Amino acid sequence: MVDVLAAPQQAKTDASLRTLGLISTAHWVSHFHLLVLPMLFPFLKAQLGVGYIELGFALTVFAVISGLTQAPMGYLADHIGARKILLMGLTLGGLALIMLGLHLSYAFLIASAVLLGLANSVYHPADYAILSAHMDAARMGRAFSIHTFAGFLGSAVAPAIVAALVATTGGYGALIAAGAVGPLVALLLVVGGVPDASAADRTVDGVHTPQPNIITPAIIVLTIFFMLLSLCSAGISNFGVVALMSGYGESFSGANIALTAFLGFSAVGVLAGGFSPTIPGVTDRSPPPALRSTPPSCLSSRRLRCRRCC
Repeated sequence: MVDVLAAPQQAKTDASLRTLGLISTAHWVSHFHLLVLPMLFPFLKAQLGVGYIELGFALTVFAVISGLTQAPMGYLADHIGARKILLMGLTLGGLALIMLGLHLSYAFLIASAVLLGLANSVYHPADYAILSAHMDAARMGRAFSIHTFAGFLGSAVAPAIVAALVATTGGYGALIAAGAVGPLVALLLVVGGVPDASAADRTVDGVHTPQPNIITPAIIVLTIFFMLLSLCSAGISNFGVVALMSGYGESFSGANIALTAFLGFSAVGVLAGGFSPTIPGVTDRSPPPALRSTPPSCLSSRRLRCRRCC
């Protein structure tokens, strides 16, 4: 009798874990694709005959497109289903890199940045909609932590993977191979049966449940904090390699190892943060390690002398 009652619960748990695994894999791809172009800046600079200002403009285009389309993608996720736009985002991001690898020019670089920005805007609205609809509320914090960890892990391994692809297939091959990951993971999600989520799932007897106000002081403060944190991490992620190479004479592999270390420990910190509330004595009001360690690290950074990047 106990086994009969436990079977549906076990099936639900297995489905939740499968969903978390598939969505986390998609998030891994999103962060991996974020760093493909920055890791190839030395190759792109030599092939296109442009400077880092022009290459940085491509990243600006990517960021602006991604930021402006986040809200519309959330609307689409509610109305046509998060699963559809997630699959489209994975495919579009991959095709953008493949297109650039087949037709390398500055115009195609900007076009690829536009498509990558559009593709990147789908992940958070779609991923969180699906996780919120299909994960147990008691495990939601840990699920979000694992999901975020997967994204940071994608960033952490991107330098090593791109460097290996450049060494084995060249810059063009690296773009095509990195792009192919997107459609392949989209196919994996289809085969794995990733579930859907939309506004229709949040109704009771056909009536929409009332939604709480999301514009609160806590949300505003956390948004500002996340914006400043992203500004810092994006600068290191996107320009860390070229800064170490141009300003400090590091090799391409050495600069990538340094960036991998930074991103790898960031991933470990994110994973630890998601599980820390389950540790006795740790609450949601405890100051996160990042906030406690930031002031000393900022002060110690004053000891470093910057050289001019040429």
